[in-house]
Amino acid sequence: MPQDVNGVRAYRSPRRAQQAAATRAAVLAAARDLFLSEGYAGTTVAAVAARAQVAVDTVYAAVGRKPALLREVVEAAISGTDHAVPPAQRDYVRRIRAAGSAREKIALYGNAVAQIQDRLGPVYLALREAATTDDDCRVLWETISARRAANMRDLVADLRVTGELRADLTDDEMADIVWSMNGPEYWALLVHGRGWTTRRFGTWLADAWTRSLVG
Repeated sequence: MPQDVNGVRAYRSPRRAQQAAATRAAVLAAARDLFLSEGYAGTTVAAVAARAQVAVDTVYAAVGRKPALLREVVEAAISGTDHAVPPAQRDYVRRIRAAGSAREKIALYGNAVAQIQDRLGPVYLALREAATTDDDCRVLWETISARRAANMRDLVADLRVTGELRADLTDDEMADIVWSMNGPEYWALLVHGRGWTTRRFGTWLADAWTRSLVG
């Protein structure tokens, strides 16, 4: 049983943990809905609390202030859970690393990006808009964009091990190519703007990356 700082055994109720998780999920769902419908500037913590049917203090305790709400909504959209998951622990990343060929790895990643963007794209675009007027959102936008770029260097390094990549492009150039196409802007153009299905978008990404990267 866990102990507190004074060495006294602390009791943690599974039921309370479940209730806390449910409250957090409700708060994040309410925040997501409001950020998408009202925008970041038009969303208040009080409105999030009312939508989630909890007290304002509960929102602060479960997640935090409005910048933290947006950050956690973005992280939840990326991971598909109600909390951030490190890239190496995501199921699709494990499948990519276990795949034997560059083409198979790219196909897996293209499908994963398409699935992720269905839930992340609208939130990410809302964050990009908020970043133009709010410093906290600007920092979050820049941080996540830089993290995406670093993750793409890891992806290309994994692809390079197969010996199938082109020799006339550097790993950084290849990472930039993938990074430029796995963001919400490209998804919004084809899925929202041109009516592509998620499956078609994922297949196209894999094909485009394979033609661009594989020798």
